[in-house]
Formats: sequence, structure tokens, C-alpha cells
Amino acid sequence: MSVANGSSINVAPLDKSNDIKSLIESNDVPPQCCSTRLNMAVLMFLGMSMVYALRVNLSVAMVAMVNTTDLQPSQNSSDTSTCPLPPGSKNGSDPFLQPEGIPQYPWDSETQGWLLSAFFFGYLFTQIPGGYLSGRYGGCIFLGLGVLVTAVLTMFTPLAARMGPSWLFALRVTEGLMEGVTFPAMMSIWARWAPPLERSRLMTLSGSGGNFGAFVSLPLAGYICQTIGWPSVFYLCGGAGGLWAIFWFVFASSDPLTHRRISTEERDYIIKAIGPQGTGHGWSVPVLPMLLSVPLWAIIIGQICSNWSYYTLLTSLPIYMNDIMHYDMKSNGFLSALPYLGAWLSAMVSGVVADNLIKRKVFSITVVRKLFALVGLLSGASFLTAVSFAGCNHVLAVTFLTLSTTIGGANSAAVYINQIDIAPRYAGFLLGITNTFGTIPGIVAPIATGYLTQDRTLAGWQQVFWLAAGINVTGALVFTVFGSGNIQPWAVGGEEEEADAEKDRSRSIST
Repeated sequence: MSVANGSSINVAPLDKSNDIKSLIESNDVPPQCCSTRLNMAVLMFLGMSMVYALRVNLSVAMVAMVNTTDLQPSQNSSDTSTCPLPPGSKNGSDPFLQPEGIPQYPWDSETQGWLLSAFFFGYLFTQIPGGYLSGRYGGCIFLGLGVLVTAVLTMFTPLAARMGPSWLFALRVTEGLMEGVTFPAMMSIWARWAPPLERSRLMTLSGSGGNFGAFVSLPLAGYICQTIGWPSVFYLCGGAGGLWAIFWFVFASSDPLTHRRISTEERDYIIKAIGPQGTGHGWSVPVLPMLLSVPLWAIIIGQICSNWSYYTLLTSLPIYMNDIMHYDMKSNGFLSALPYLGAWLSAMVSGVVADNLIKRKVFSITVVRKLFALVGLLSGASFLTAVSFAGCNHVLAVTFLTLSTTIGGANSAAVYINQIDIAPRYAGFLLGITNTFGTIPGIVAPIATGYLTQDRTLAGWQQVFWLAAGINVTGALVFTVFGSGNIQPWAVGGEEEEADAEKDRSRSIST
């Protein structure tokens, strides 16, 4: 199903479609600085920061929520002290005491693994519906409500924990259901807002908010846990998410045609640059051709494989820092956050570099996406392997973990935005499909980590890192061989549909 590569940008060899128009290469392009499309990217960046803050707060808080003195003897044996305390540390991570009146729970590593994966059980089921409805009606309302409702539910976490792990599991599943629509909604918005030559930088800017949110929330959660207690983490995250939602509903719009503050010049530029592919899809979508599309399956497999290592570290890295490296809570939060600072910076740089390579026609879109996937996935795998050989060397272990996720950020300009290359009109729906499969590691990886590390030993964590590295390599190979950056034939509408869409867009510009 792959379309042959060409030297032009996003061009498939179909002669009669209005989709296959040359991109605007005029110098008369409204500046991106202070533009409405950049403001949208900044708002989405902050929204994705909230999405990940609401997602990862439990990863750090879990260390404070669990009373390790009440665990089974096998988990408090001398085997848990495989590594010495960090340099300059007097007490390490144990015991971790909460302020008076803050409850702690005797949850073993398997229970913790299930609780950390609970979010993704719900997240799995709303990706495709969210992408479909966002593509039909626009993503603004779905992105805003997804964050707002998740933020409100987050504030009930302390109550659910007191009621028992089953209640907390159910709450986290519900949060995942609500948040599952956010990334497909974001992709649907960019299908209507992002000019093709600016896609990489705008989408990586907004999407990198996830890494920035993890970077900020992990150390902040550690500080809050150690000073005023773990319940405050959930109250503050929930309140911040609600505040962001207010700004989003006031200043954002699903389409440049309906934005109240955009200039006529910028609106016309965006609409003309994107063309008919910037319109929403109808009720029917070409499901069977999608399922038979090799480039789409390359994205799916690439996303599954890259997400395995990402979610392994996102959900379980604070536990590794506590159980093996023996860092105190404040150091734990900061060091667990370092990889995401690196990934955020890497994603930002990758988006700009990718756009420049495409704009200057150094490489085709296909080559650019594959190049960044290779850099992100293979480099990430090599540093994960190095972590397992670093053993108890605190400096090397933290350095390799940081480099693994940092260089892995290059994948943001590859697998994670490739849907809009191959089918702009259906980008939100496709992201729903790929993210549904990509959520599976979020469910399985924490559970697998819990089983592999149930004895809280260094050997168990070495197996975790080897497994993640091997899966990363698999994803790199599959995407490099089968991926594509060209619009697929099934993503191009019929001539009548294209003509109607073009008339609607032209009428909007003239009015």
C-alpha cells in the first residue's frame, strides 16, 4: 500500500486529486512568532504538560504511599540492599515517613504494578472513539474536557486509596478513559491548523509538553510528598488541570475558520497551505484499506515498541531509584525527572531540524521520519543496555537512563507524527488507532516490571532494561523497512468530495 517516494513534499502519484497540490513555497508567509498557530501550540504544550502530570503523579506518590516496614519478609531481606547508599547519603531511602496523620499502605510490588498500569486499561478504550469524533467535530472540546474531567477525578485519589486498592484501581481506570481522547484530539486539531512545512515543529512543541510535564511534576511531587504529604500531590495536580481548562476553552478553537482572534492573513495562509486535507472527514472512514496499509502498521509497531521503554521508565523509574539506588524522596523525584527534561529539549530540536530538512529538500519526508526513528530508538536501546551493566554505579546509571530518554526524544519527529503525513484528513482517527495499540505497553510493562522485580534486586531490574532495549530495536527495524511519509491512496477523497471541500474553504476565505 506504500506510495513510491518522490522528491516533492507529501505527494502521491495520483493525477486528478486536489489533495496533491504543490505546497505553498511563496515568501509571503505570515511569521510564526506571536502567531495564532504558535499560541495554539503553546496552549497545547501546557495542556499536554497537565496530561502527563495527572498521569505520572502516582509514580512518585506510590513510594510515599507504601509502608515498606509492613511488607513481607522476602521483600525486606538483605537482598534489597544490593547497592550501597548514594555518595553523601546518610540514611538512603528507607524508612520513608510521612507527616503525622498521613496514611501508608502495605502494598507489595505486584499490587503496585497493577495500580500503576490501571490508568492504561481505561486509556486503551477511548483512543479510537476520541479520534473519530475529533476528526468529525473538531478536537477542541474533547481535549479540554479530557483534561478537565481527569483533573477533577484526580482529587479523589486519597479517598480511593483509603477505601482500598480495588477502588484506587477503578479510579485510575476511569481517569484513563477520560484522558484517552486528548492525543487524538490534538492530532485532529493540527490536521486543520498546521501548514505542512511547519508540522514537525508545531506538533513536537505541543507534544513535548508531555515530557516537560513529567520533568516538572516528578521532582515537585517528591518535594510535596516529603514536606506536606502525598495526598497534596493529587489535590494540587487536579486544581492546576482545572485552571488550564478554563484558559483552553477561552482561547482555543478547533479550526482557524472559527478562531475569533486570528488575522485574515494567517487564516488564509493556513487554509491554502493545507488545502482540502484540512477539512474534517465524514461519518464513513476507509477502515478496510487502513487495516491493510503497511505504513500504518509500521507506525503501530514502532509506537508499541518505543512506548514499552518510555512507559517502563515513566511508571517505574521512581521505584528503581528508591529500591535499588536508595535515593531519598527529593533526590528520587529530581533524578527521575532528568530524562524527561532531556527528552523535551531533544523533541523541540528534532522538530525544527526535521522541518528544515524537509523544507530544503535535503531528504524526503519518508527518509526524515525513518532517520529520526533510527536515532531515537537504537540510541535509546544502547543506553538502556548500558544501564544494566552500570550496576551500582549511581552516576553511570543515572547518566545512561537520562541519555536513553533524551536521545529517544528524537522519535517525536518520526513515529509519533507520521499519521498526519500519510493521511492528514484522518490523522486524529489514525492516532486513536495507533495510540490504542501503543497503550498496551502502558498496561503490560508496569505489570511485567512488578513481576521481574518482586524480590527488589538489581538482577531483576537488569532484566527489565534488557527487555526494553530489545523491544526498541525491533521497533526501529520495522519502521525503517516498512514506514512511509507519503499520503496514501485511501486517504484521498473522491473528486466530488474534494471539489465541495475546496469550494467551502474558498467561500470561507472570501467572507
